[in-house]
Amino acid sequence: MLSVIFGLASALSWGAGDFTGGLAARKVGAFRSVFYAEVIGILFLFIVVGATGESMLDSRSALFALAAGALGTIGLMLLYHSMAIGVMSIAAPVSALLAATLPVVVGMFTEGLPDFLTLIGFGFALFAVWMVSQSEGGVKDILSHLSDLKLPLLAGIGFGFYFVLMHEATSSGGAFWPMIFSRTGGITLITTYLLITRANWKIELSSLPIIAVNGILDLGGNFFFILAGQAGRLDVASVLSSLFPGATVVLAWIFLKERLNRNQWIGIAAALTAIVLMTI
Repeated sequence: MLSVIFGLASALSWGAGDFTGGLAARKVGAFRSVFYAEVIGILFLFIVVGATGESMLDSRSALFALAAGALGTIGLMLLYHSMAIGVMSIAAPVSALLAATLPVVVGMFTEGLPDFLTLIGFGFALFAVWMVSQSEGGVKDILSHLSDLKLPLLAGIGFGFYFVLMHEATSSGGAFWPMIFSRTGGITLITTYLLITRANWKIELSSLPIIAVNGILDLGGNFFFILAGQAGRLDVASVLSSLFPGATVVLAWIFLKERLNRNQWIGIAAALTAIVLMTI
């Protein structure tokens, strides 16, 4: 039960983080908003570690966390790039579905099959991730742009391995140091990218509050995902955390008055069904 609660908290926090991240990206651009959110996040984590006195990671866990952060960031950069050069309605559902599916497959090999209702819940949750991320065009958009699938698939693999590696990095306990090492891997990659592309680093001070909120919410998503994995199975934690697109579209509906299409309403209903099945 705790795993379900923490997984849902992760989805809500990541969903709200994506919502605020989208607002920040409109102001300063996607890569700069991600970079400064990561930097603010890691500074906040050092304060938390100093206050809590959490023990340092062993070298094996630190390497897993670094790799998780690097692969997750690569996934994010590939996703943004695919959205920029391709069709957004393809990139979002394909990457999200693969990100949720990969930990399920790994979990079945490492932890065995879950009970029957949880398996059915996985099916509804994966369907929900697919539907809630789509535009009005739905599957027709996917079939008409099959050549655009490579980058979203690679992005989904990056996100999926983030779940798997971060779960492994925190299997012996701890949460804040793993997130620090994960952030270090991500910041290193984004910094390298910005240097190579000679991008403009400057941002307006007025954009810092929304970037800071985005960074803290993203940390919350990571924190609750770690707790969900420590309280239960990798696959349950990953699938529930992957429902974050639902939180994002609902927030956009409430605050930005964006209209939800039929696919997204079906996805939200499927997500609620999945939650019930995995809670019983």
